[in-house]
Amino acid sequence: MQQYIIGLMSGTSLDGLDIAYVKFQPDDLSQFEIIHAETVPYSKEYYDLLKNAFKINADDFSKLDADYGQFLGNEVNKFIQKYKISKVDLIASHGQTVFHRPEQGYTTQIGSGAHINAITKIKTVCDFRTQDVALGGQGAPLVPIGDRLLFSQYDYCLNIGGFANISYEKDGKRIAYDICPTNIVLNHYTNKLGKAYDDGGKIAQSGQVFDKLLQELNQLDFYKDQQPKSLGWEFVVESIIPLIDKYQLDIPNILATYVEHMATQIMQKTQGGNMLVTGGGAFNQYLISRMRALGNTKIVIPDKTIIDYKEALIFALLGYLKNLGQINILSSVTGSKFDHSSGVIFDAYNL
Repeated sequence: MQQYIIGLMSGTSLDGLDIAYVKFQPDDLSQFEIIHAETVPYSKEYYDLLKNAFKINADDFSKLDADYGQFLGNEVNKFIQKYKISKVDLIASHGQTVFHRPEQGYTTQIGSGAHINAITKIKTVCDFRTQDVALGGQGAPLVPIGDRLLFSQYDYCLNIGGFANISYEKDGKRIAYDICPTNIVLNHYTNKLGKAYDDGGKIAQSGQVFDKLLQELNQLDFYKDQQPKSLGWEFVVESIIPLIDKYQLDIPNILATYVEHMATQIMQKTQGGNMLVTGGGAFNQYLISRMRALGNTKIVIPDKTIIDYKEALIFALLGYLKNLGQINILSSVTGSKFDHSSGVIFDAYNL
């Protein structure tokens, strides 16, 4: 029987809340349909709250978790009403990552699933990462099982959001990992110019690459580590921004240099074949041009709905699989002890 699921995704770049209403065919998951989708931009107040959540005290943090869960629930209700949706079997919510330190055994995504369920009265699955970290995994990336089940026609699946992550098959196993910080760094510097992002990469294209900075970025220890590996905001704050800022470059030159760094790191991970590129970075025409110049892998840019909502789509899939008790996290991707079915289900109205 067809399943209708709402997937919720909010990434580290804090572009907004992505909501996707998806139909899955259980006998062939690749025949999915994104029926409705939209992005709810965050107010400046919410943007600042979420961006700085890692700094606040435990009491305020707990309140933000509950408040953000209520926000998510209310936005889902508005979405359902707006599109006159009559059937939702499940809500699958990624939440907002605040802490991600798998090497220390923890990861935290806020956005209380209990509150989402209480407000919408719809079964809700959330907290997809914690179990994997407890099992010795990175808790990330989680999208690759969706790449395998929904987009198997591509040799590589690349998502460029706050971070770039890649997924591909090797020796019968799905391999995936975070490559480098991407939009989270670019947006940090374009914000200083009063812009939310560098539209099409035009500002970066106007700058000059500063070779010494580029060399230092490419030599960061993270890039020498073997997968599985993942990144969080802490790495940006501790390793990327201080390195860039010490050179006191103009913003266009920073952006030009960092785009070159991104393109270099991404294309070093591919060899021939074709690659599906999604996430906000797919709209950065300058970045895509530099990637094409630096590698021999054919870059495929899909339609705008897939670019914008692939992660919300795949979290809907993760929720669908969890609800069936099926594997939704691959140990070959995260490094956990074994494949498993992760997520926490809240279903207070179905006793």
